[in-house]
Amino acid sequence: MVRRIDRDQQRFDKIIKGKVRQQLRKYINHGEMIGRKGRETVSIPVPNIEIPHFQHGEKGSGGVGQGEGEVGQPIGRGKGEGDGPGQAGNERGQHIREVELTLEELADMLGEALELPRIEPKGEDALTSQKDRYTSIRPTGPDSLRHFKRTYKRALRRMIATNNYDPKDPFIVPTKDDERFRSWKTVTEPHTNAAVIYMMDVSGSMTDVQKEIVRTEAFWIDTWLKRQYDGIERRYIVHDAVAHEVDEDTFYRIRESGGTRISSAYRAADHIIKRDFPPSQWNIYCFQFSDGDNWGEDNSDCIENLKQNLFPICNLFCYGQVRSPYGSGDFIKELRKVEEEFDNLILSEIDDKEAIYGSIKTFLGTGK
Repeated sequence: MVRRIDRDQQRFDKIIKGKVRQQLRKYINHGEMIGRKGRETVSIPVPNIEIPHFQHGEKGSGGVGQGEGEVGQPIGRGKGEGDGPGQAGNERGQHIREVELTLEELADMLGEALELPRIEPKGEDALTSQKDRYTSIRPTGPDSLRHFKRTYKRALRRMIATNNYDPKDPFIVPTKDDERFRSWKTVTEPHTNAAVIYMMDVSGSMTDVQKEIVRTEAFWIDTWLKRQYDGIERRYIVHDAVAHEVDEDTFYRIRESGGTRISSAYRAADHIIKRDFPPSQWNIYCFQFSDGDNWGEDNSDCIENLKQNLFPICNLFCYGQVRSPYGSGDFIKELRKVEEEFDNLILSEIDDKEAIYGSIKTFLGTGK
C-alpha cells in the first residue's frame, strides 16, 4: 500500500524535475551546475515552490472588489519592490531551493532535451567480467547462506503433513532435511568500456573564456557517455607547439602561451591509445577544442596523421572550434575538405557559451 506522503514526495520530485527540464538549456550553456558537482549528485538551484493559500485582510477592510482603485491596479505591494541596493524593507524576497539530482537522472534529461539516440558500441569492443550471482537453492551449504524463508516453509509443510502442527501452539523446529541454502553461479557479463581523450589548444590565442566553454561542454559529454557505458577512462592533452598529457585539474587550469602545432596533439593521442586502449577492446572517443589558429605548414601533417592513425579506430572524432578574438579559425576549413570521407568526423563551430547546447547535440546526436 502506497502511503500518502510517498505519493506527495513523488509528485514533488516530478515537479522539481520539470522545473529543471524547463531551464536545462540555461544550465548547460552557463555551467551553473559544474561548481555544485558532488561525488554522485549535482545540486541545482530552482525557484521555491509554494502552495497557494488564502490570506485574510484586516477586519473592516472590505470584501472582494470593494474600495477605491481602477481595474488592473496592483495592490498590497510596497514601492521600490525587487532586489538591489536600497534601504532595509519588510517585504518577502524570492527564495531559491537547492535540489539534488543524480548524474544518471541528469544524463536522461540531457538525452530527452537534445533528442540524443542511445549509443551503439562497436561489436568487437565488449570486455567481459565474471560475477557471482545467487541464482538457485541447494540442500547443503554454510550457515551464512541459509535461506530462512525456504527452510521455514519446508519445516511447516513437513509438520502439517505429519499432523504435528498445532495452530494454537505454532512451534516449528526445522530439521537438517528442511534446511535450504542459497547457491551461486559464476556468470560472464559483457562490460563495455569507453576511452575519452580530450585535446585542448592552450596557445596564446586561447583565452579563459574559451577554456570555460571547453570545461562546460566536457562535463556534459562525460555525463552522457557515463550513462551509455559501464566504465569510462579519460585522458587529457594540452598543446601549443608541443603536446603534453596532463591530469584533469591541470587541463582546466593551465595557462600557457606560444605558437600552435595541432599535429603534436594527434601524435600524443595516438601514443596514449596504443599504450592504454587497444581499439579491439575499447570504444574510443576524441574531443578536440581549438580556435583553429594552426601553423600553416602543420595542416598537412595533421590531416595525414588523422587519416592514418585516428579516424580508422575512433567511434567519433569531434572537433570543436571555439571563436577567439585572436585566432584565424582556418583549421576547420582543412577538416571540411575530408569531412565526407569519414563519417565519424564531426565538426562544430562554437561562437560563445550560448552555442554549447547546439554543439553537444552535434557531437552526440549520431549515436556512435
